[in-house]
Amino acid sequence: MNTLTDDAIDQNLRDKVYEQDYSPKPTIDGVRILTIRNFVGENGDFSELLRLNENGEAEILPGFKPRQINRSKQYTKAIKAWHLHYKQDEIWYVPPDEHLLLGLWDVREGSKTKGTLQKVPLGGGNSIAVYIPRGVAHGGANFSGRKANVYYFVNNQFNADDPDEHRLPWDAAGAEFWDPPKE
Repeated sequence: MNTLTDDAIDQNLRDKVYEQDYSPKPTIDGVRILTIRNFVGENGDFSELLRLNENGEAEILPGFKPRQINRSKQYTKAIKAWHLHYKQDEIWYVPPDEHLLLGLWDVREGSKTKGTLQKVPLGGGNSIAVYIPRGVAHGGANFSGRKANVYYFVNNQFNADDPDEHRLPWDAAGAEFWDPPKE
């Protein structure tokens, strides 16, 4: 089999050809991608979202003790960002047959990854969850054409009289962050 060179490509396109980058993307200190077991059978599937030990801590994330479990629905073409918490950590999960792009931004002063932006696709055939430590701004973008459910586990209960919901403008890290890749 012959190997091609740039000379074998249309000369009007050569300067536009680039090599796909498969190197690891930057990650945020403390964020963890958690593999969720998804059992697929002939009649459907089953995901074990969170198993707790005898002390009420998540087995997959020792020290994380859920105090509330929530569900949020994100409509198509919606971007819900940025928000962060000072008093709680959380775990996000989107079912495998739905899809949501999770955006993460380390805004913690003194963090070794301060300023790092990270994207994690949730759902889309995968069964993963993401642990988000307090102080990491986060949000979601739904480009899938279908509504997406986000199930999230928090280690501090919501209090409407003292909400731990701190916001940044959706485009504070640049509106282009939320643009889907165009390749």
